[in-house]
Amino acid sequence: MKKYTDLFIDFDDTLYDTHGNAMIALRELFDFFHLERYFPDATMFHKSYWETNLTLWSQYARGEITRDYLIVERFRRPLSLGIGLNPTLPYCLEVGDKFLELCSDKPGVVAGAHELMDYLLDKGYRMHICSNGFHEVQYKKLRSCGLLDYFDTVVLSEDAGANKPARQFFEYAFRKSGALPETTLMIGDNYHTDILGAMGAGIDTMYFRRYEEIVTEQVPTFEIRALSEAIKIL
Repeated sequence: MKKYTDLFIDFDDTLYDTHGNAMIALRELFDFFHLERYFPDATMFHKSYWETNLTLWSQYARGEITRDYLIVERFRRPLSLGIGLNPTLPYCLEVGDKFLELCSDKPGVVAGAHELMDYLLDKGYRMHICSNGFHEVQYKKLRSCGLLDYFDTVVLSEDAGANKPARQFFEYAFRKSGALPETTLMIGDNYHTDILGAMGAGIDTMYFRRYEEIVTEQVPTFEIRALSEAIKIL
């Protein structure tokens, strides 16, 4: 196997259990703002949030919308379904800020994350977070889950001026980390942003296929279903 010296690693839903932590935060958010006054139950609100969030993050990754638009709109749409609720801009911002506060305090990680990071650290890899997440939130989440100190570099889209899968993001990651494409491996759970983006930048890839996502384009260098499988490869 090729000798890798540097690992570009996605954070959300690769190491950090973003979905699971957000589920907890959404329930806390519903209670905090007493949204039971506007929704017969939380199901409609939760379902609309996840559908909206998926759409908006895909648009954000493609550079079609701004960070500020995403933050407001991902709550304006589900809140607008509440009976008698008028989701004004200030209200949506208040809800969004509280949600980020609740989310970023959560320590939950994907199964095997700490074990993998201990192993990779012991093997001497240089490790670099590569994330499209927001600057202040990602650092808080990294600290909350105890993963920050494993990384040599934290590369975020806000600092790069572009989101994965843009080549500009990866070029910034090379400059900031000092890594070279030929000795770098990208590990991530999103086929389009992590894997295709890294391939476009000339990087080998490890696709963490957590969900049933069909690969219809280029084949990754490695594919795993659990983080423990990465230990057997690396």
